[in-house]
Amino acid sequence: MITAIKGIRIRRAATVAVTAGAVLAGGVLTAAPAQAVATPTIAAKTGYLMNNANSAKLYGKGMDTKLSTGSTTKIMTAAVVLSQSNLNLDAKVTIQKAYSDYIVANTASSARLIVGDKVTVRQLLYGLMLPSGCDAAYALADKFGTGSTRAARVKNFIGKMNTKAKSFGMTNTKFDSFDGIGNGSNYSTAKDLTKLASNALKNANFRAIVKTKSYTAKTITKTGTTRTMAAWVNTNTLLSSYSGTIGVKTGSGPQAKYCLVFAATRNGKTVVGTVLASTSASVRASDATKLLNYGFAKLG
Repeated sequence: MITAIKGIRIRRAATVAVTAGAVLAGGVLTAAPAQAVATPTIAAKTGYLMNNANSAKLYGKGMDTKLSTGSTTKIMTAAVVLSQSNLNLDAKVTIQKAYSDYIVANTASSARLIVGDKVTVRQLLYGLMLPSGCDAAYALADKFGTGSTRAARVKNFIGKMNTKAKSFGMTNTKFDSFDGIGNGSNYSTAKDLTKLASNALKNANFRAIVKTKSYTAKTITKTGTTRTMAAWVNTNTLLSSYSGTIGVKTGSGPQAKYCLVFAATRNGKTVVGTVLASTSASVRASDATKLLNYGFAKLG
């Protein structure tokens, strides 16, 4: 009997303790609720951020507004190349004078490819995504487009870009170039470009390329010797300034202003986003940093 009474007393004490703990916990939660994460202000005209795990929106500012995309277009160029069946990344492409002439005529960003050199597809992808080489973009479009003339192959390649955009659900996007130097109708939105990046990042080769800070290519010259190219440095400064950054691509131009498609992973969580038409290269990085901090704070 005494034992039974003691057991009852023990159980009652435990119940009181649990109840008191619950009240205490409730009191703490009531007295100090979690602070809401302040929504950031960005200089970019539009911006979008999403949780890569479930595509849930974390931030949006003019996210469906159609704008010029600049060299962020090259994300799709890479995505189309990397989706080719039986792709051989070590296949060699001979650099044509047309690619060099195109760079000069458009005062375009360049991977400084040398006419006559043989460059692998893998190297062209690094030249495309790190220094944003429009010559590399041209070479890839010429290589992976179908047609009897260069113009026909390029047109076909751009068609593949638009087909893939539709498959990714990019409903407010149109490409009319392989590099972002459009003919008046090359546009997308912050939301669509974020979708593009999220899909592109599913490819292991793409992930490896866009997180690389610097890459040195060794090409084969006309005479068969090896040329060590000057290192290609990634224009995405977040790779050095923001811990956890895994890519993706910068863009700029008279119409596009300063753009950045970006992604980062922290504590096993990945967020992907885009800012379009920011005011400078440093400000677009600052805009992206604000959105990344905001996204990770919301995800906890």
